[in-house]
Amino acid sequence: MKKRVKSWQGWLLFATTMVIVFVLGLMVSSLMERRAEVISVFNNKRVDIKNIEPRNEIFGENYPRQYATWKQTAETDFVSEFNSSDAVDVLAQRPDMVILWAGYAFSKDYSTPRGHMHAVEDITRTLRTGAPMDDHSGPQPATCWTCKSPDVPRMMEAIGVDSFYHNKWGALGSEIVNPIGCADCHEPETMQLHISRPALREAFARQGKNIDQATPQEMRSLVCAQCHVEYYFKGDEKYLTLPWDKGFTVENMEAYYDEANFADYTHALSRAPILKAQHPDYEIAQMGIHGQRGVSCADCHMPYKSEGGMKFSDHHIQSPLAMIDRTCQVCHRESEETLRNNVYERQRKANEIRNRLEQELAKVHIEAKYAWEQGATEVQMQEALKLIRQAQWRWDFAVASHGASFHAPQEIQRILGHGLDKAMQARLTVSKVLAKNGFVGEVPMPDISTKEKAQKYIGLDMKTEHENKEKFLKTIVPRWLEKAKANGRLVTT
Repeated sequence: MKKRVKSWQGWLLFATTMVIVFVLGLMVSSLMERRAEVISVFNNKRVDIKNIEPRNEIFGENYPRQYATWKQTAETDFVSEFNSSDAVDVLAQRPDMVILWAGYAFSKDYSTPRGHMHAVEDITRTLRTGAPMDDHSGPQPATCWTCKSPDVPRMMEAIGVDSFYHNKWGALGSEIVNPIGCADCHEPETMQLHISRPALREAFARQGKNIDQATPQEMRSLVCAQCHVEYYFKGDEKYLTLPWDKGFTVENMEAYYDEANFADYTHALSRAPILKAQHPDYEIAQMGIHGQRGVSCADCHMPYKSEGGMKFSDHHIQSPLAMIDRTCQVCHRESEETLRNNVYERQRKANEIRNRLEQELAKVHIEAKYAWEQGATEVQMQEALKLIRQAQWRWDFAVASHGASFHAPQEIQRILGHGLDKAMQARLTVSKVLAKNGFVGEVPMPDISTKEKAQKYIGLDMKTEHENKEKFLKTIVPRWLEKAKANGRLVTT
């Protein structure tokens, strides 16, 4: 009997051992296949890429999977409760924003952003860049190109960073022709992530940090932080600078700008010195729970994908809500519906305060204009203008960032709440100024219920703006493209 038991135990041990060996064999085989495939990619490159190669199609020869998914950033069919991947006219949806940006190009045109493949096309078509008919005209500096193309680091290397920024936007139209892509984030020979824009490297250096010591996981966010950050054009040279010297918070950056006596523009109605936030996505993401736990931008916006035994990052950079099974559910066990509604709930609550703040800001700009007309002095208006600047900076900081109400919902609610408080303080201060100048009562409000009415109220000639843009698109842009093709800047088929 004992022999039978020992025999049975021996066979069980043998069988278990064989199963373990078999499974381990499969795992080793799989790893070896993946390793072989990775080695194959590098050993069987169709083209040898060196230096700065801005043409994304060239990278596609060696990395077809990544390139195929990158091309999907051209798609515009994703729609969530509040945003989409298509260009939606935000000013038409929220005409109060026209008033908030009176005196600034955003009052003419502001649409929701599309995918990376549209970067060059969209900046070329927007009314904000004007209609420069030669290399020396137009409202914007070449600095506006900085985040739109891998041609940018190529040109910075060719003519120097200072010279690049100091040019006019239209002067580089025939050079900046390839949309955001491979060389923006990857060193071409090894495909390691790298920093291709000087502003981020310079911001780290001013804080005593060496960005080259960043971990691979940190780099999966820092390559995004080259562009998805708050920045401004410093001095007459329009040198692109990140205002991080005092810290990341809305108050830190405000203190930096105040110390530099900087304003993006003087408001056309209230005459307040306004700060225009860009898109402090990286900064705000670091303030939220995901950023604090070390989750990178790529973890959620470029999840891994498997195809033919190869695991690679999906370069169809988009909202994580478009692929919850590969983003949120990698860590969270809840259903797609629950996770999606968690995001919407945060967005709805933030938007409640955002909408109120926009309304109060529009009113105070109009009331401040009325105060000037009633004879208010600069001394009388000083405190009101300071409060308007502070209120609008907080609104813009929260609104300009993509996904802010999810990335750091508590911080965004705090910022918007403080903005609303300062806007109400500004309105009260203006009412006191009006009273000192003999006016008591309600300031008459114009009809700004549509984008068109609001633009007319602030004095924009939109008919001429559109006519000039169409002429520019039909005459100048084709010349840019012809020159780029002739110089081999574009891949032609």
